[in-house]
Amino acid sequence: MPHDVSLIAMLAAAFGGALVLGYLAHRVGLPAIVGFLAAGVLIGPHTPGYVADAKLAMQLAEIGVMLLMFGVGLHFSLDDLKSVRRIALPGALLQIGVAVAMGMGLAAWWGWSPGAGFVFGMCLSVASTVVLLKALEARGLLDGGDGKIAVGWLVVEDLVMVLVLVLLPVLAPLLAADGPGDGIPEGLWATLGTTLLKVAAFFVVMLVVGRRLLPRLLWWVARTGNRELFTLAVMSAAIGVAFGAAALFSVSFALGAFFAGMMMRESAFSHRAAEESLPFRDAFAVLFFVSVGMLFDPAVVVEAPGKLLAVVGVIIVGKTIAAILLVRLLRYPWRTALTVGVSLAQIGEFSFILAGLGLALGLVDATVMSLVVAGAVISIALNGALFSLAERLKPRLAARDGAATGPEQDLADPLAVLPDAVPAQSLRGHVVIVGHGRVGAQLGDELAAAGRAHVVVDSDRARVEALRGNGRAAVLGDATRPEVLVQAHVQHAAALVVATPDMLAARAIAQTARQLRPALRVLVRTHSAEEAELLERQQLGEVFYGERELALGLARRLLEAPANDAGGA
Repeated sequence: MPHDVSLIAMLAAAFGGALVLGYLAHRVGLPAIVGFLAAGVLIGPHTPGYVADAKLAMQLAEIGVMLLMFGVGLHFSLDDLKSVRRIALPGALLQIGVAVAMGMGLAAWWGWSPGAGFVFGMCLSVASTVVLLKALEARGLLDGGDGKIAVGWLVVEDLVMVLVLVLLPVLAPLLAADGPGDGIPEGLWATLGTTLLKVAAFFVVMLVVGRRLLPRLLWWVARTGNRELFTLAVMSAAIGVAFGAAALFSVSFALGAFFAGMMMRESAFSHRAAEESLPFRDAFAVLFFVSVGMLFDPAVVVEAPGKLLAVVGVIIVGKTIAAILLVRLLRYPWRTALTVGVSLAQIGEFSFILAGLGLALGLVDATVMSLVVAGAVISIALNGALFSLAERLKPRLAARDGAATGPEQDLADPLAVLPDAVPAQSLRGHVVIVGHGRVGAQLGDELAAAGRAHVVVDSDRARVEALRGNGRAAVLGDATRPEVLVQAHVQHAAALVVATPDMLAARAIAQTARQLRPALRVLVRTHSAEEAELLERQQLGEVFYGERELALGLARRLLEAPANDAGGA
């Protein structure tokens, strides 16, 4: 060929292989990410045949990391995190500590250095944002209380990993020391202090300047009405801020891109920015996973099966049990504990980024990277099966929990009983709202503004506490259980609105309510036309499907307006 085409060849092989293997993975019920990683293995140096240019692949992967973190920043909401902070913050920190301890324990057993053990444990502690969000969305759990907790938990993990990525290069000399006798490397504290000052300066610049400039940039470009310019503005901001953060403040590309996304979230065009950048994020994310697969040596499966089994055990068994126990200790129901536990029973992009940084700093060797990638592939592949198992276990564990504690034990919780201050007259002919997410919260606000009495039932302790703090009637508990609906006085209610996005739970709640009061008016929300059709066939109540209601609302508004001649008066 007349010129160098190594980049084109690598892109063709990466995208083509990822398409074929991603499709095959999807066809057999596995996440497409498994196929992307496998495509990287095939074009990597550890398998025969074509070998892609590793340097080019890593640079493209770096762009993938930037755009992945930019997307995380665009969806990062301090309000969402605040609403679940009482469980997500302590839970995530404790679970990271448990995972790191297990990883370091394995590393010490295998004779690795403490620095390698720390990096290895951190790699095993953080779940994949991509896998978790897609798993929750596919099961209709993303907007529910349990899904919010899982996402908030993951956000805390991501923030911890961002901090680790910033500090790891500075602490590398200390972590690389063979033992306490080596002492603290000279100049470490000065370097650490300088790094923290630079990070603090970057935070201040982004919060003071970036928070004003980036939303205005989107506004200025959006006013042109040119879609190409808008997309270019979004991509320029993501990559430009990431590069500037690294060049001027010595922080990672990942942190710079994350803050760019966070600042753009302040704009009224943040949703459009997310949509316009999505194709680029998806494409470069594929290259990121392919490049990680290139680092994987399949020989580790044969040469170190025991180590690989231990890694998978920590990810799937150790982390899951730790998360479930922590959620239960914080007095949340089994349903929440199982959802959070299986959501975090995998590792992904942050683990690869951290392992790659550890490899570049000389803290770990290629074996660690191979074990982390193999553990990620296996845990991601099994995550769907774990969700299915959790769905089967939830009713049994909830029933056992109820049998073990009994209604009396539940009612000992002050949040599970309406306060005496709630007027008796407001508990007749009222509305019971199950679920205080986006739909339930807006409905409650509308009823409160109209002076209509209502009681909210939610399994999220923080939400119930917040509602009561605002003088609203709320009950903590699982609305599928009759004693919880009795506490909401459903037997005297005019209507029950099931605003939870979980269709199985919605069916159970409607059936329980009808058993307590057969003539009760029940209104149920759904996410899809299929769910709406099923609920309507079962005659469980009035079914509201979002897209259908939107279309009917638009039609009513158009028909209410007077018809005008096309040419004016």
